[in-house]
Amino acid sequence: MGTTKICAVISAPRAGGGLDVVGVGSAPSRGLRRGVVVNIESTVEAIKQAVSDAELQAGVEVANVYAGIAGGHIRGVNSRGVVAVSGKEREVTSADVDRVVDAARAINLPPDREIIHVLPQTFVVDDQDGVREPIGMSGVRLETEVHIVTGAVTPVRNVIRSVNRAGLGVHDIVLEPLASAEAVLLADEKELGAVLIDIGGGTTDVALVREGAVWYTASLPLGGDHITNDIAIGLRTPLADAEDLKRRHACASTALVPAEETISVPSVGGRKPRQLSRQVLSEIVQPRVEEVFSLVARDLAKAGFQDSATAGVVVTGGTSLMEGVAEIAESVFEQPVRRGVPHDVGGLADVVRSPIYSTAVGLALYGARRQAEGHAAAEAAGQNAIMRLFRRLATLFGEMF
Repeated sequence: MGTTKICAVISAPRAGGGLDVVGVGSAPSRGLRRGVVVNIESTVEAIKQAVSDAELQAGVEVANVYAGIAGGHIRGVNSRGVVAVSGKEREVTSADVDRVVDAARAINLPPDREIIHVLPQTFVVDDQDGVREPIGMSGVRLETEVHIVTGAVTPVRNVIRSVNRAGLGVHDIVLEPLASAEAVLLADEKELGAVLIDIGGGTTDVALVREGAVWYTASLPLGGDHITNDIAIGLRTPLADAEDLKRRHACASTALVPAEETISVPSVGGRKPRQLSRQVLSEIVQPRVEEVFSLVARDLAKAGFQDSATAGVVVTGGTSLMEGVAEIAESVFEQPVRRGVPHDVGGLADVVRSPIYSTAVGLALYGARRQAEGHAAAEAAGQNAIMRLFRRLATLFGEMF
């Protein structure tokens, strides 16, 4: 659910693993501003249209969804929790992991904020750090570091209310840069460390993923719509025409634009269109794009993660389609930069292989992973119950004979 568009993706499990995209729908978003719902009725209508188009394409009906959320109210913080390992054998169990994560999430929150995600980063069993799966290990002390994502209560509830009023249930609310990371980051990038920058219409969402975990998230109230406004003001042209000029002719780097290229710029008030150098358009766009990346770099440095992206930077979102965006990002971050598109999906893969669908495809992948983890946990719980029953029976028979 973005400032520019609301997008729905329906996916189905693929034989042999993975997902097939079977339905895609999109509708202009007129009820959100900078990622926050400001008009519920308009948002509900856009959700209905996007989901209806996707249902028609997929030939199925949708009852529940994974909904994305972003906006300037989102905050991310790292926290730490410590507990003693319970049980006679001092073996870490899933209950111990749940307790230590609960201890880490016990942070002071004002009443107008709520927790959206608690994302474990790493575990420490006694003095052994860097543990990713502590269950089954022996120890007396269990620690964890987690990344906690919080949001303002009102915007979060308005997203849920909008989806519910569209006749849909909400499986989960998912931070949009986390979803985009699911779709566009490669396994090597997640391990070595990569910064994902999702430049949407009203916000720029950021996530740092390293060692397979999320260490930093942020949402800046700047996006493609600000570039459109700059063009409209700088060239004295209507907003609709400024958006068209941005999509068809804008380049984020003036150095990439030949000096002889010209464009036709519509005027305000019925005046005749003007012929201007395309470099003039680029000179308006470049400072805003540089500002976005500079703010991201500054916030990463402030959080102490300026050197954590060993694998470089990945830019995605609709604005990343603009020519020159990757080049400007490279000059700001002084690291390799690539444009991220969804991968590892089948079905309508050609349709969604674009930065504008990164978040929606990522939500589908996130939902599939969560459901698979739920099934695995249920199976493990059943197997553990059977093992406990066998041990009790063995003890009982040992006492009898």
